[in-house]
Order: sequence, then structure tokens, then C-alpha cells
Amino acid sequence: LKGKDKRSIIKEMVEALAEHRKVRDQEEALKSVIEREKLGSTGVGLGVAIPHGRTDAVDKLVGALGISQEGVDFDSLDGEPVHFVFLILSPLEATGDYLRAISRVSRFFKDRYFREALKNVTSVDEAVKIIKQEDNF
Repeated sequence: LKGKDKRSIIKEMVEALAEHRKVRDQEEALKSVIEREKLGSTGVGLGVAIPHGRTDAVDKLVGALGISQEGVDFDSLDGEPVHFVFLILSPLEATGDYLRAISRVSRFFKDRYFREALKNVTSVDEAVKIIKQEDNF
């Protein structure tokens, strides 16, 4: 991640999803996440944030992982900088899938070994491999 604050990180991640044709309307997707963030920070602690939003800008549940080696202020519950940002976007009608995805990602990041392994990745393929391994447990 290149962003240095919460909003720029979220914007960067929405743009990445749009570049991969996962988001139809970047502004609408960004707005949904920012509006959700106003309700309370999605910086959940342990260096992790899970910003999320429900929007018509996506056809199906999508997600993106961003890693910041320096860490960024995300107004986290524990006050610590965030190194891992997992953005989740969901269609408005997919409430169950949306909540399950947030819960699952949260569970992954509670594992210290998972966080340590992700912090050391040097490629997207490595990150995907680690996530798939964790998902099989």
C-alpha cells in the first residue's frame, strides 16, 4: 500500500478492485466504505483493519488485501498502526455472505502466525497461498 492515511488506503484499494473489473462505480463503492467507517473504525486491533461496505457498485462479494510495512493510523480500537487492510465490498442484498466474510477474515487475522507469514510476502501469489492455507484449517 502507498497510502498514508485511512481514506487514501481505502481509495487505493477500491481503485485496485476497479482495475481488475470487480467494481463498476468507484465513487459509489468508496462512498459505501467511508459511510460505514463513520459509524466506527474498522481497525479491529492487532495491526488489522477490515473496512467494508454494501453497495450496488459490485455484482458479487469481492475483497482485496493490502499490506503496509510502515503501518498507518486507522483509528484502531487498540490505537496501534494498521499493517493489514482487508477491504470487503458486497451487493446490498447479500447480507448473510457479507457478514460471514467479515467474520471469516477477522478469524484469519487473529492467528499470529498468519499475520507474521503475510507480513513477509513478496508477491501476490505468496499472499494467496497463505490465505488458501489458512482457509483450509
